[in-house]
Amino acid sequence: MDEAGFYLLPGRVRSYAPCGHRPILRVWHTRDHLSVMSAITMAAGLYTLVREEALTGLESVTFLQHLQVQLGPRLLVVWDGSPIHRGAAVKSFLADAAGRGVHLELLPGYAPDLNPDEGVWHHLKMVELRDLCCQDLDELRYELTLAIARLRHKANLIRSFFARAGLDL
Repeated sequence: MDEAGFYLLPGRVRSYAPCGHRPILRVWHTRDHLSVMSAITMAAGLYTLVREEALTGLESVTFLQHLQVQLGPRLLVVWDGSPIHRGAAVKSFLADAAGRGVHLELLPGYAPDLNPDEGVWHHLKMVELRDLCCQDLDELRYELTLAIARLRHKANLIRSFFARAGLDL
């Protein structure tokens, strides 16, 4: 599992500006964004949670419960040491009967190269949504939903994220 933010400002990958000249991007300067939490499985499943506000421990619990419904009550979750994963809501859920089947493994301090979910973010931002400039959050949500749907149909690509992280299937 991992989290990322998608902003209205484009992640510029390529431009048609003449060589040696900076491209001029005319976009709204705003910090509006979508907060996204995702999880991938070794069977090439992709699960997401999208919110317009910053993610908290409550969303982590909601997402874990969603994963339990989709994948079964026993889960092995590998995630980073983000503060939203260490909050009281998560600790309470794990101590409760519903969360006893969830086993957590923490990634080392700062190790994005060990997290297979980083491949999801890279692919969505640098391939599916490259050079995309949206007018509002509704348009961004729509484009992100389409991009996630396209990625869900690429099982080999999702499996490659585990290989890139050095994890055997």
